[in-house]
Amino acid sequence: MGYIRVNGIGKAYKRYRKKSGRFLEWLGLGVHHELKWVLRDVSFEVQPGEAVGIVGVNGAGKSTLLKIVTGTVKPTTGTVGVGGRVSALLELGMGFHPDFTGRENVYMAAQLKGMTRDEVTTKMREIEEFAEIGDYIDQPVRVYSSGMQVRLAFSVATCVRPDILIVDEALSVGDAAFQHKSFDRIRSFSDRGTTLLFVSHSPAMVKTLCDRALLLDTGLLVKDDSPDAVLDYYNALIVKAKEDLKIRQVEMETGHKITRSGSGHAEITAVELLNNGTAVRAVRSGEPVTVRVGTRIHKPIEDLTVGILFRDRLGNDVFGTNTFHHGCSPKWPPVNQQIWVDFQIPQLLFGTGSYSLTVALHKSPSHVSGNYDWWDRALVFQVVPGDHPLGIGVCNLPICIKWHEPSHSDPGSKGNG
Repeated sequence: MGYIRVNGIGKAYKRYRKKSGRFLEWLGLGVHHELKWVLRDVSFEVQPGEAVGIVGVNGAGKSTLLKIVTGTVKPTTGTVGVGGRVSALLELGMGFHPDFTGRENVYMAAQLKGMTRDEVTTKMREIEEFAEIGDYIDQPVRVYSSGMQVRLAFSVATCVRPDILIVDEALSVGDAAFQHKSFDRIRSFSDRGTTLLFVSHSPAMVKTLCDRALLLDTGLLVKDDSPDAVLDYYNALIVKAKEDLKIRQVEMETGHKITRSGSGHAEITAVELLNNGTAVRAVRSGEPVTVRVGTRIHKPIEDLTVGILFRDRLGNDVFGTNTFHHGCSPKWPPVNQQIWVDFQIPQLLFGTGSYSLTVALHKSPSHVSGNYDWWDRALVFQVVPGDHPLGIGVCNLPICIKWHEPSHSDPGSKGNG
């Protein structure tokens, strides 16, 4: 079983003020550089079989951290301990030589991972089938598209289940069908005990695959928590980068962490889920509901958008909308006056299960341009079975099922010849 132990990792690169500085230092003529720290005092452990995602803005140090863990980059300070067989996909086509064919690169890359030539030959057909690049397997890699390169690189990296799988954002290059197939393989590895460490900008992927998430910001590990708590805080940090916002982590009565952020120019005063005019925390699937949001304006603002977002129990987005997209955001709403907004939903066609509701007050279409108040998991509610037949998943689609004898006009039917 694979484990990862990172203790006090720091990484600094020399940055020279002049081009001649490196040469002058080599001659022993003083110090002509300054240190640019991209990671500082990062410590964490990944237990055997655990899946951990790393998130953060570009330049936060995520990829550098993965390279240090895999041993391709040496840390300036700190130590890394890794136990078990590691397979890594850090950069698109990393290790592939453009002048060699895909097949030749497969042999070279797999042998660098410790496989024998006979083992690669045994796995070659499986690698080809998973990559799905056809005759290009025998063409030079320089003629490959970026998608073809990542298909082949991922296929090689995962042809044998490793103890530890480390993946950077390279999978975002592949097409949707290949991404689904890749995630299925990653998930199957995780279910069978592979330790997973990967960088992703996809909140849904982190929430679905990971037990924990790490948030890096300017080279520092600022949060190590559940995926929901980390991604909510990350969202607040993104907004804070654009405005001087307050971020306050508060504990709900249930003990779950929520994030509330905003400039405070407008405030969410109340959130309710109504069914036939009554506030509820459980509703039957398919029944009408109203989301009622209370707001108060504290400072004059040019416009006010109220948005709602439903999420499932795993934190995946199910449905969201706002008043801007419906053309009903007020211009210059009155200051120091309570205003209520009702989002009326004729049929809540959600599958049975637990859901949360996030509410936001902001400017224009998105909270990124001007966030007044963002309230994650303002309330949690349960959807219970309704009158219709049961299904699975987060939505409950109206469906009609008919049995009939096949006819010659039906797709897929075959004549008698």
